[in-house]
Amino acid sequence: MVLGIDVGGSTTKIIGLRDGELVGTLQVRAADQITSLFGAIGSFLRKYGAKLGDVSSIALTGVGSSFIDEPIYGIDTHKINEFMAIGHGALYLSELKEAIVVSMGTGTAFVRADADGVTHLGGSGIGGGTIIGIASKMVGKSDIDAILALAKTGKLENVDLSVRDIIGREIPSLPLNLTAANFGKIKSTATEADLALGIINMVFQTVGMLALFAARNDTIRDIVMTGALAMFPQAEGIQLAFSRLSNLNFTIPPNAVFATAIGAALITVQG
Repeated sequence: MVLGIDVGGSTTKIIGLRDGELVGTLQVRAADQITSLFGAIGSFLRKYGAKLGDVSSIALTGVGSSFIDEPIYGIDTHKINEFMAIGHGALYLSELKEAIVVSMGTGTAFVRADADGVTHLGGSGIGGGTIIGIASKMVGKSDIDAILALAKTGKLENVDLSVRDIIGREIPSLPLNLTAANFGKIKSTATEADLALGIINMVFQTVGMLALFAARNDTIRDIVMTGALAMFPQAEGIQLAFSRLSNLNFTIPPNAVFATAIGAALITVQG
């Protein structure tokens, strides 16, 4: 079994790959990346009834992989370029031959992946870190689960200015419920739930538009959304909205949060 480990800024994602098939997945959080990395390995092996002797190699990627300079537990250890891992993992999970991949974590990375390879298109500081940072000041919560729970009862019409608010009638390519300005209409009665949803919506809409721009001059029509934010309840709605607004197909594959870890393992297996 090959372990693929994505050591991110706030969480570590670990997967097991055997004969090209996914053995299992696990995500852990810890105070520091080294603790998170070693804790993830132990927890994964225990969860899936495996031993260190079952692991043939370890593939590391993500920002935290830079802290590791020697084999882990004496096992053959490889460092994989994160952008390459993002692209390979997204194609594997989506079963597509080419795609623009959006990896949404603490920040957001955009890559183009096809049979010829993976190209890093750029990135944005907008991501999960943005949600946590702004929410900590606006609603007094810095735990992502608490923010998501709060946003469940939020109403965007209490914080966002919509096309309906400006023109009052629908015109081609501009649905009335489309956001014209994030936080452009905060009512005095807006609740913390409204604000929490507004923050999440702003991040997703920004990332979605950046993905649309990335694909505008490309022949690729598929946008694959991966990373921790792809699993947020609001992601599916944004995915559908952007698919309708453009001639692009926005997709969130199963296990999207583990795409980068899976890609790292795949690259190691393929040599």
